[in-house]
Amino acid sequence: MSMLTDTRLPSTTIDTAQSVAPAPGLSDLLKNLFLRPSTMFALAIVVVFVIVAILAPWLAPYDPLSQSVLKINKPPSWENWLGTDQFGRDVLSRMIHGSRNSLLFGLISPVLAAMFGTILGVTAGYFGGVLDRVISRVVDLLLAFPELLLAIMIAAVLGGAFWNIVAVITVAFVPGFARVARASTLAVKQEPFVEAAIAVGVRTPVIIFRHIIPNISAPIVVLMTLWVASAIRLEASLSFLGIGTRPPNPSWGNIIRSGLDNLFGSPWPIIAAGFAITCVVLSFNLMGDAVRDVLDPDNAK
Repeated sequence: MSMLTDTRLPSTTIDTAQSVAPAPGLSDLLKNLFLRPSTMFALAIVVVFVIVAILAPWLAPYDPLSQSVLKINKPPSWENWLGTDQFGRDVLSRMIHGSRNSLLFGLISPVLAAMFGTILGVTAGYFGGVLDRVISRVVDLLLAFPELLLAIMIAAVLGGAFWNIVAVITVAFVPGFARVARASTLAVKQEPFVEAAIAVGVRTPVIIFRHIIPNISAPIVVLMTLWVASAIRLEASLSFLGIGTRPPNPSWGNIIRSGLDNLFGSPWPIIAAGFAITCVVLSFNLMGDAVRDVLDPDNAK
């Protein structure tokens, strides 16, 4: 009598392998955000600045580009809450309108960098071979330059138009995302559920979008959240150096730059813009730490 042995893996085995590390849900993330007083305070600050940026044309008391010889270097008063600069422009109005540029660059650039960096990293990690070596060497080349230096080099060539600055910050952040995505892909690629999908003939795009990307999304989201603050700082640095948002259009970076030229006449632009950058960057960092604790607890401090 011959005995037949069923060599197929039970469905529960694959299900177990596929759920060994369940991703935290949105409820866990919101719970962690709203249970921390510091994170709640940071979230409130970010919401306030976002509302101010959206409603800038209606909230600003004056035209941010309007100059007046009669109002040069005025101290704070009921008419001008943060005083005026060396051209008689209202500092508060310029701060409100400048928040638009700073927050737009800070939010758009990390999202685009995460998209392109994830594509490069997943491609290199999943397919390997020559493609992996080429992408890795390009990423290593870009990582050899500090982010600010790389951004300065690219901005000096492209100029200071809005989308040029977005492209500059995006390119500066892509290598970091690509490195994280590649390392995560190499780890997930060895999981039993991915090998099972390959064995049964599931198409490569389906494997990548259904199994690889969802399982590497946690570190990508964490990195994107933390680098929003870095993007705001980088845009402010470029504008301060004169290769970001070009005057007279207001940006927190060029407000500090113009204030530096008139430090003893009116210090209020430097104080206001520096305080705004500090508050927003600190708030995004606190929120990024909270997101990391939920989505990537292994690397949390």
